[in-house]
Amino acid sequence: MTKGTQAQGKRGNKSHMLCRRCGKRSYHIQKHKCSSCGYPSSKMRKYNWAAKAKRRRTLGTGRMRYMKNLPRRFKHNFREGGIPMKHKKTIQNKKQD
Repeated sequence: MTKGTQAQGKRGNKSHMLCRRCGKRSYHIQKHKCSSCGYPSSKMRKYNWAAKAKRRRTLGTGRMRYMKNLPRRFKHNFREGGIPMKHKKTIQNKKQD
């Protein structure tokens, strides 16, 4: 087999398709496994030798629908529901009365 023009016509078969979890074209059709995220494994695939790859999909790269509210909720001791606390009058407000 040659690598040149004759070989280009034999490139019709696909080994990878789009992954359901990460969306990349890394899901191996015969192995039933994604080479990027490791789907269908429950844990995401990550290695310390690929620091940039870890950085691309680590915490904070997505919407963080739950995590972005934690600092604000922490300030008030994770209170939920109920009646909001009344504001105490400041010294300046008392002088004006």
